[in-house]
Amino acid sequence: MSSITLSAATRQNLLSLQDTAALMATTQNRLSTGKTVNSALDNPTNFFTAQSLDSRSSTLGTLLDGVSNGIQSIQAANQGITSIQKLVDQAKSIANQALSTQLSTMGTAANAYSTASSGSTISFMINGTPVSASASNSVAATVAALNSAVSSASTSSNGSFSAGAIFSVDSTGSKIVLNAQSDVEFLNSASQTALGFTPSATTASTYGTTSTVVSSDLSTTGVTQRASLASQYNNLLNQITQLASDASYNGVNLIAGKGNDMNIKFNDTGSSNLNVASVDATANGLGLAPITNSNSSTSSNGLGNFLLNSDVNKTLATLTNAGAALNSAASTLGSNLTVVQNRQDFSKQLINVLQTGSANLTNADLNQEAANSQALSTRQSMGISALSLANSAQQGILQLLR
Repeated sequence: MSSITLSAATRQNLLSLQDTAALMATTQNRLSTGKTVNSALDNPTNFFTAQSLDSRSSTLGTLLDGVSNGIQSIQAANQGITSIQKLVDQAKSIANQALSTQLSTMGTAANAYSTASSGSTISFMINGTPVSASASNSVAATVAALNSAVSSASTSSNGSFSAGAIFSVDSTGSKIVLNAQSDVEFLNSASQTALGFTPSATTASTYGTTSTVVSSDLSTTGVTQRASLASQYNNLLNQITQLASDASYNGVNLIAGKGNDMNIKFNDTGSSNLNVASVDATANGLGLAPITNSNSSTSSNGLGNFLLNSDVNKTLATLTNAGAALNSAASTLGSNLTVVQNRQDFSKQLINVLQTGSANLTNADLNQEAANSQALSTRQSMGISALSLANSAQQGILQLLR
């Protein structure tokens, strides 16, 4: 079978058209994908380099999610500390209010002092400090003995109450008057009867484990108010602990107790990271103990409920230390937050650099490719015309044959 014979000019024009078609296909592919390098066949070096850059960019993008969660966890902890600080300040206000609540016990015995009380032991407590004295034949001598015992007890109790002549005799010279800027409670009814006060069997709970009674002839103020303030204080401690437990984000709580540290990774190998240490901002972790109706010391007869000013001052000192601890924790969290936010911004910028570098290696210049497409389209039209001219000689012979 004989082959078709084409002239040299026709073959040359045909080859040119085929080359133009191939170039147009390449240009159209670049326009549709936006890339000059779509596979390793196009440019192995650029393709694999760009692939490596894209892979690292993708990894950093995944790590950014963890960084973002870390930032939110730190902010949740910081918000918790800020709110706890307000509760601590409120607890300080309550303690100061207790300190300014004056204790007082006053009243006049309903009955005249009787010499029959001579030799009786009078036992009572002043702000939880036990005091005892012996009754004498005369009311004046008994009052003097009582005041002397009070002064001695005041000195030995390190100022838990003010010394002074809290016992006196009324204008009739027969009845004992009690006027103390402190809480005075008798240990038994017999002590009240011996001084002429109406006996009372009502047991008070001011001193916890110690049973005390208060005569109906006496009016005591401040004790109940201080106990109420102590209860409010304890409620605030519960709120502090609950708030610390609630300051979590996505299961991470940095202030509910130690040992719950958070590690934030900044690169795929984990060699670049930040460990955010957790703190214990609960009431117990801040060293804030509830005010009870008893004292831990067995020799203190169960003092409590903000009864002693010295105890209230100790509580205030503890609250001051708690506030300082919260400020320190907030400062540390703030420093960590700044670091993490800085690394977040750095990672975002680095991702942009990596993606730009990858694009520079593989992306096509769409303006140039569009111009190439127009030029190739023109060239193709001209090639078709040239091919037609190359075949014109054969068309002339065809005309002769006709």
